[in-house]
Amino acid sequence: MLRPRIIPCLLVHNKGLVKTVQFENPKYVGDPLNAVKIFNEKEADELMVIDIDASVEGNEPDYQLIKNIAAECRMPLCYGGGVKNVEQAQKIINLGAEKVALSSSLVDDIELVTKIGRVIGNQSVVAVIDIKKKGLFKKQEVHIHNATKSTGLNPVDFAVELANKGVGEIVINSVDQDGVMEGYDYTLIEKIKSQVNIPVTALGGASSLDDIEELIRKFGVIGAAAGSLFVFKGVYKAVLINYPNPEQKLELIKNAFGSIVEKN
Repeated sequence: MLRPRIIPCLLVHNKGLVKTVQFENPKYVGDPLNAVKIFNEKEADELMVIDIDASVEGNEPDYQLIKNIAAECRMPLCYGGGVKNVEQAQKIINLGAEKVALSSSLVDDIELVTKIGRVIGNQSVVAVIDIKKKGLFKKQEVHIHNATKSTGLNPVDFAVELANKGVGEIVINSVDQDGVMEGYDYTLIEKIKSQVNIPVTALGGASSLDDIEELIRKFGVIGAAAGSLFVFKGVYKAVLINYPNPEQKLELIKNAFGSIVEKN
């Protein structure tokens, strides 16, 4: 039975774990490998790790870091950052990741979805769409390079095109909600999820498990990703890696669906 997934999203900057607010002012919050170890203990459903330097600086993926994280990780791992071709994606999978996340490279060449999917399997190709409001009328557009560059692309149209090209999953990343902890952009998620028939993950804005419960209540089987929620604690945002225990997670999903969900 397919179930919602609750996914910590870790951002890597200068080889350290950071958290941003609307993609700006990265705050150091610790060592990525230590965070992975803790999420192992807490039995996280999946882990998403994004290197926010690689694409902006034109670097290759940090294969040594990927190798170290994959060796430690006891849950499905999705890694993104700097992937521009099939060979790089294949290498990341060979190092132990289950999924490869692509973002700015898809704007340059959307056919990468198809090319990489043929080699590593469509289910392992993830498109991260960074979406930010722009201009007087707050029109939502696809952005790249840590949201510093607008592409002018309509996020819904782009998501549909990606699905048609065979992408295995779409991550809807709301830049405006990033780090502000005011809830997911449910309207944006609805616009995209209603138009594609592939797994969707929402990222940006979760302030509590109640937000995740509301996301699942509205959309059912969906990925609920969060950054700040799982690395900060309390109103002063003290750094503390956290994640719902199995009982909390089961209760959350039961409440969201309004019915009993069997344990594995």
